[in-house]
Amino acid sequence: MAETLVLIELAGAKVKGASLHAITLAQQLGADYALLVLGEKLDPTAEALGKFGASSVILADHASLGEPLADRYAAVIAEISRQNQAHTIIAASSTFSKDILPRVAALLDAPMLTDVLGLEPVDGGTAFRRPINAGSTLALVKVEGDRRVLTARATAFAAPAENATMKSPAERFEVVEASLPSDTKFISREAGQSERPDLTEARVVVAGGRPLKDRETFERLVGGLADSLGGAIGATRAAVDSGMVPNDYQIGQTGKIVAPELYIGLGISGAIQHLAGIKDSRIIVAINKDPDAPIFQMATYGLVGDLHELVPDLIEALGRDSK
Repeated sequence: MAETLVLIELAGAKVKGASLHAITLAQQLGADYALLVLGEKLDPTAEALGKFGASSVILADHASLGEPLADRYAAVIAEISRQNQAHTIIAASSTFSKDILPRVAALLDAPMLTDVLGLEPVDGGTAFRRPINAGSTLALVKVEGDRRVLTARATAFAAPAENATMKSPAERFEVVEASLPSDTKFISREAGQSERPDLTEARVVVAGGRPLKDRETFERLVGGLADSLGGAIGATRAAVDSGMVPNDYQIGQTGKIVAPELYIGLGISGAIQHLAGIKDSRIIVAINKDPDAPIFQMATYGLVGDLHELVPDLIEALGRDSK
């Protein structure tokens, strides 16, 4: 039986890339680990996950798990953990895991740590590094007890190496629908359609703040620059609260954590909550008319000026270069 379970998140039938990074944390813990997938019609998923060194791929495959209802998923995960006598449950930090894993921890009466960035040996055991105070401080935490629930910040761990010659066996967990919670019902799903890359997996991210003023300007400048670079778009909480973009574009402590090769912030002053979501980016470029904006302290390159004048010129220049 695997000592560690790694919960895999799906987007439709596709494995979310961040979940693969959580596998790396499981590998660093050194114990046998299994990958756990919940959903419906999961055979292709099991095939795709068989090359990452897991002792097995556990499938909770049932029509009642077709949508990730937190109470149902938590009940199944907790029972699989008990049956496998798992010591650790890991998932990538995301809205998916934030919804489900606290319930799992409560069902197992287990301590939980979120946003794990790394681990260190301490007093013969393992301690975990995680951010506190909006990412301005790192804490080293040791967890006591027979079980623990962790989420791993994907930006802190590389994706695991694939082994084409390896195939982890698939194991099926028998889902008994009558035993699942039934107080929550799935009604509908609303998902924005976009041809741009996923925000958390994009190589380039262009983000905008309050000075973009309205939805049309935001799309013209932030969206236009992102499209010129083949990137994704993000936003500050202020831009989201102003209705310029949906909340799934929000970057920061209460939004998504990104670590692209290139991050460009347009009109973003650099509140600590937003900086916590971008600090792992390889190159940070800031465009702001305030020379004292805090984001310039973190930026690799900074440009002081009016974004409404500078960004159109930048988009035009990129368009010329692509011809």
